[in-house]
Amino acid sequence: WARREGACYSMLVPSDEVTVNYRHGLPMVTLTLPTRRERCQFAVKPTVTTVGAFLQDVQREDKGIVRAEVFATDGSKVSDATLMEVLLMNDFKLVINDTAYSVSPPVKDKLSSERATELEDIKSLVHRLFVALHLENHQIRKERKLLQKLDHLKEQLMPLEQMKARINDSANAKTSRLLWVGLALMSTQGGALAWLTWWVYSWDIMEPVTYFITYGSSMAFYAYFILTRQDYTYLAAKDRQLLHYFYRKSKAQHFDVEQYNKLKEELAEVEESLRRLRQRLPIQEITHKD
Repeated sequence: WARREGACYSMLVPSDEVTVNYRHGLPMVTLTLPTRRERCQFAVKPTVTTVGAFLQDVQREDKGIVRAEVFATDGSKVSDATLMEVLLMNDFKLVINDTAYSVSPPVKDKLSSERATELEDIKSLVHRLFVALHLENHQIRKERKLLQKLDHLKEQLMPLEQMKARINDSANAKTSRLLWVGLALMSTQGGALAWLTWWVYSWDIMEPVTYFITYGSSMAFYAYFILTRQDYTYLAAKDRQLLHYFYRKSKAQHFDVEQYNKLKEELAEVEESLRRLRQRLPIQEITHKD
């Protein structure tokens, strides 16, 4: 490394040429610009500024600087992505053109527990003040965005709602006709059994017939339960038939049920978010006209 160090720079300058002092909590790096031969200070934000950004600031200040690098005390080059906060924890060498400067940053005093607690209280107070001053505007902007999204979803849903209403009316009409047909068939069955009992045969002959008809109906209800996993009730059977007609009509008219359901869910979420936001909003709600 000694041979390599000699190739990197030709002259080693004492450490007092580059100094690091802390002012108001920020490190101030003072060095002599090689072209103008005048002292210049650079304020560094240790938690934000990187080594590469600091070297670029130095080169911008003096156009005569062709080469600017930072080396650790063991001779290894410090990456440009390293934060200045990490660099200032230990001694290092700053190489400008062919001159190397030994830099010994002062040890930064650690904050006492009381001072640290005081600073945390100040930060908390500043945060609360910021929220109090800007939360209302933030809520207004968010409400406007939600209203715009709500209008957009309603525009997308409008043609789908119209198509769904037509399909739903058609499915309701077919289901209603099916229910009336079922009532007509039951009335016809009852009339036929009465005619066979009183005018053609006697009750002694028709009693086994009605028994097997009742038993066959029980078997049909049991088969309905096996197929649908639901008890047979008139309301459940009516709703199931309505859905059957609805989906068949939707497929025929190319109505995308999944897209419609997705838009309805998004609409419900936006309305719920808008309702919760307006409950916390301390000012008058925004109207569509506004």
